[in-house]
Amino acid sequence: IDTMKHALKPLAGKKRYALSKQTVESVLGIINLVMKFSQFMLRDLINVGNEWTRVCLAWNLKRLAVLHPQFVR
Repeated sequence: IDTMKHALKPLAGKKRYALSKQTVESVLGIINLVMKFSQFMLRDLINVGNEWTRVCLAWNLKRLAVLHPQFVR
């Protein structure tokens, strides 16, 4: 805690910390956390690519349903 307080004391430290609040979370982290997708079930590069495509499609449909509910009935 003392180290963090010392790092945030100067104005530059406060500005750097403020930037961390607006950093966009990576899509991988969001998919891992929200959809609980932590490992691939298939092997082989082609199968993993297909599985990742399905995960991204599911994520995009979920986002579409939340942001534009009039399109999903």
